[in-house]
Amino acid sequence: MIVLDILYFILCVACSLALGNFVMLPIPKWLLLILIPVFFVIQLLPVFPGSLAKIHSAKLQNTAGGTRLLKIFLVTMVFVLAFNIPAMIGKLEDWDIPAITDAPWRWTGHILLILLIENILFWNGIIRIYVTSSQLGLKLRVIGIICGMIPIANLIVLGILIRTADKEVKFENSKILLDESRAAQQICNCKYPILMVHGVFFRDFRFFNYWGRIPEELEKNGAKVYYGNQQSAASVVTSGMELAERIKKICEETGCGKVNIIAHSKGGLDSRMAIARFGAAPYVASLTTINTPHRGCEFADYLLSKIGESHQVRVASMYEAALRKAGDPNPNFLAAVTDLTSSSCTKLNEEMPDPEGIYCQSFGSKLNRATSGRFPLNFSTLLVGRFDGPNDGLVGARSFCWGQDYQFLTVSGKRGISHGDVIDLNRENIDGFDVREIFVQIVSGLKNRGL
Repeated sequence: MIVLDILYFILCVACSLALGNFVMLPIPKWLLLILIPVFFVIQLLPVFPGSLAKIHSAKLQNTAGGTRLLKIFLVTMVFVLAFNIPAMIGKLEDWDIPAITDAPWRWTGHILLILLIENILFWNGIIRIYVTSSQLGLKLRVIGIICGMIPIANLIVLGILIRTADKEVKFENSKILLDESRAAQQICNCKYPILMVHGVFFRDFRFFNYWGRIPEELEKNGAKVYYGNQQSAASVVTSGMELAERIKKICEETGCGKVNIIAHSKGGLDSRMAIARFGAAPYVASLTTINTPHRGCEFADYLLSKIGESHQVRVASMYEAALRKAGDPNPNFLAAVTDLTSSSCTKLNEEMPDPEGIYCQSFGSKLNRATSGRFPLNFSTLLVGRFDGPNDGLVGARSFCWGQDYQFLTVSGKRGISHGDVIDLNRENIDGFDVREIFVQIVSGLKNRGL
């Protein structure tokens, strides 16, 4: 199949070159009857049908087609320049091609035809990947537009776009195949449903999908997923009380008896509070915390000590106004931030001892280099690092460990894994870190424990 796809690619290149250089090359006129329809078939089906059938998603097929058209564009452009520059100055006498000074009108038609062919290849390819690729993101799309008319830079950026889209096709298709191969096993079909609890300043059920592609992946593998639905900004006590009510309601409505909690960031503290003080313990089978600041953030202590009270109130008022519009009935920005300080977490930990009879585990990560993460965590990493050491952009690595088991998630190289990466906040595929599979294995592990 690979050989056939390579031959098909060569056919696409050859057809595009022959059609583009039809005016100048001694090609029989009847060949047009073959070249034109073949060229349009290429626009519809740039990848060999047998290879395309192995891509199990229409969206990915379009992305693959886009990258293939752009590769054909680049290859044909090289041949066009290598052939036409010498021909224009009369250096290809053996080909019986007149110099541009001898046949200006013929050359004008030739150049216009080449521009037409190359533009069809380019725009068909670029529109396909711009519309269908998720991994290009806004940043690469904007860079592509800005650099589009800058010589050399446009070719470099085009290469980056092609590589990014190609990697996406291979990775996402492998995910589809993996899920299909284990569909019958339902490895995430736990005894108890999964309750996903969001962190501070975000909501998980209105306007924004906090957990990215993770819930869908869990459900594909058999999990039943619910959400915490607590306010985005409130004290740990208030959020814990809201979560306890939510947990009891889920158990009452579904008859499931208990839930497995997976909580991110402050959501881990909220969940611990729900268990410790508000009667949720009998309804919780397990608690998994993801990048939760169990020992707080020393950087938060520093910020609150340096920012004047009037400025704190002003910033809090702005945030709370926005949070009310997002659905929070009674947001409390300062209470949420204060409970994330190291000093507050020391007191909270005294109120929230490790629960008995509940399996507890934790996960953490860090950014390897500040510049490698997405804004604003790439900016905050250096600031947090001055107080908390190695961190994920918000929380120091020392603060993550809690419960019976702890796993530190890391990748080699510059990238690292940020506070947002661990919940797929940016829907970004990171080399060496498959966040969706991490969560599948977490839930699968809970199933294997009989939870």
